[in-house]
Amino acid sequence: MSAGVIWLIVGLVLVSAEVLSGEFVLLMLGGGALLAGGASFLVGGPVVGAVVFAVASVLLLFAVRPALRRRLDRGIGHDVMHHKALVGSTAVVVSRVDGHGGRVKIGGDLWSARSSDGHEVIEEGRHVTVMAISGATALVVGQE
Repeated sequence: MSAGVIWLIVGLVLVSAEVLSGEFVLLMLGGGALLAGGASFLVGGPVVGAVVFAVASVLLLFAVRPALRRRLDRGIGHDVMHHKALVGSTAVVVSRVDGHGGRVKIGGDLWSARSSDGHEVIEEGRHVTVMAISGATALVVGQE
């Protein structure tokens, strides 16, 4: 098997393995290996392939990868997600809430709840503000 074929196989394996890592390092190394395979086919010899692999991989890692990461990070929203999005929202008490427990409805979902300070008693039907989420329990405080 020629050096060019070996470089191409290594390049394809590295590019395929990038799916598992997601950091773009293996993708850049795979690109370097593919370029080395092309150079080995055109010029011939394993030394030329090794030099092209080293130069191309370094350039791809330090020139292309940071720009690619910045572009990807810019496209990802930094919105508050999951239970953190509930903090500050208004809920309705469906079962008396005190320092030991109770139930509230937050946006159509029923949650276990406790009063935030542990002493406040909030009766059914009152509106409360979600101060924090602790596990699967909303820590709430009554609204005036």
